[in-house]
Amino acid sequence: MAKAIMIQGAGSNVGKSVIVAGLCRVFARRGLRVRPFKPQNMSNNAAVTSDGGEIGRAQALQALACGVPAVVDMNPVLLKPESDVGAQVIVQGKRFATLKARDYAKAKPELLSKTVESFQRLAADADLVIIEGAGSPAEINLRAGDIANMGFAEAVGAPVVLVGDIDRGGVIAQLVGTHAVLPAEDRERIVGYLVNKFRGDVSLFDEGDAAIAQRTGWAALGVLPWFTDAWKLPAEDIMDIASSKGAGIKIAVPRLSRIANFDDLDPLSQEPGVSVEIIEAGRPLPGDADLVLIPGSKSTIGDLAHFRAQGWDIDLTAHVRRGGHVLGICGGYQMLGRRIDDPEGIEGAPGAVEGLGLLDVETVMSPEKQLAQVRGETRPGGTEVTGYEIHIGHTTGPDCARAWLEIAGKAAGAASENGRVRGCYLHGLFGSDAFRAGFIAELGGTAQVGDYTASVEDALNALADHMEAHVDLPRLLALATNV
Repeated sequence: MAKAIMIQGAGSNVGKSVIVAGLCRVFARRGLRVRPFKPQNMSNNAAVTSDGGEIGRAQALQALACGVPAVVDMNPVLLKPESDVGAQVIVQGKRFATLKARDYAKAKPELLSKTVESFQRLAADADLVIIEGAGSPAEINLRAGDIANMGFAEAVGAPVVLVGDIDRGGVIAQLVGTHAVLPAEDRERIVGYLVNKFRGDVSLFDEGDAAIAQRTGWAALGVLPWFTDAWKLPAEDIMDIASSKGAGIKIAVPRLSRIANFDDLDPLSQEPGVSVEIIEAGRPLPGDADLVLIPGSKSTIGDLAHFRAQGWDIDLTAHVRRGGHVLGICGGYQMLGRRIDDPEGIEGAPGAVEGLGLLDVETVMSPEKQLAQVRGETRPGGTEVTGYEIHIGHTTGPDCARAWLEIAGKAAGAASENGRVRGCYLHGLFGSDAFRAGFIAELGGTAQVGDYTASVEDALNALADHMEAHVDLPRLLALATNV
């Protein structure tokens, strides 16, 4: 019988995902069959699983920490925001519906049964399941029908460890305040707490740590100092996107309002000779960029309007006129074409919009989503590339005759006549070391990271060492219960 413990946060972005990844690697190194689980996630940064579905990127990283393939049961409900009021709902890896918040609330009883079903399948092949919550259980207005935090913990009988973030200030209030507002049955489900992201001398927090334990009665499981290598791990939350300052090649990335699958940037950000600059709304695209990379989007037509509203279309035209390079991935690829047609209204009202016109291609949206882990090579040269596709829409046109990728024996992607503007649907291609090195060389730089996958593994091991040094792991494991 598997044991389980749930890591919840006193707020969003307190570091739950990284802590779960670290715990997964710690206990996997000790010989346990560990599995990560998140009943409900909200992210447009998804991963394609070995069983052909999609889950949150954080759960894919946690699976890697466990040394096992990612599967859809690790994140049975994934919400992908398409607007301020609605989201696409992915259930057990497949599209379920696009729902507004009120309609989603009505679907929660059905979704809870799906999350429990996935959890039980996962637990059947595990010694330990480490569950990650979402947001905070202190949002007691969302408690009825909850499937993300205490509602799920109650459904499977899992004890909870609460995480507070001292870096944002007020960590005592975060933890003690959560204790104060929770109903008694939820409060009693919490068995311990962790303080995360401490900077400086940890001993200076001894009195604060004692105050939390005294006021809550929860076990103090550790104070985690700031983990400096966290940036080397693929990020899931849009709040974690940040510019990386290297020396040499400059890559400008416009931050789209519905940016998706931005983990394409992670391998580039690790290169010392590459500067990845995230361009926020209201700022122009820099005139000295070597490459403008337009990332994926959960709402291509909406983000194209956002792109134009910033004046980035004018900046991009000037960048190309100066001889700069452009790469569009997935939604960014679709934007670069002459036209995007949405006859069935998948992204809103049916209709068509004019694209940026830098590639002679057109995209027609269709309800079928392409989901696949893929392997291919470049044209010409035959350099191996691996990655994944996760998109709707089919792109055709004259510039597809200059396909610069070959995937499963078929031409893929498109390029302008001079080769400076390119697009494709392949996410994750910069994780392929030889391809990344060749691409950076085309821009006039030199790649210095020889093995990106090894660098992520090294960061996971460093994270596990960090957890070993600062968390009371025997006590935490003892607090896990059979499920």
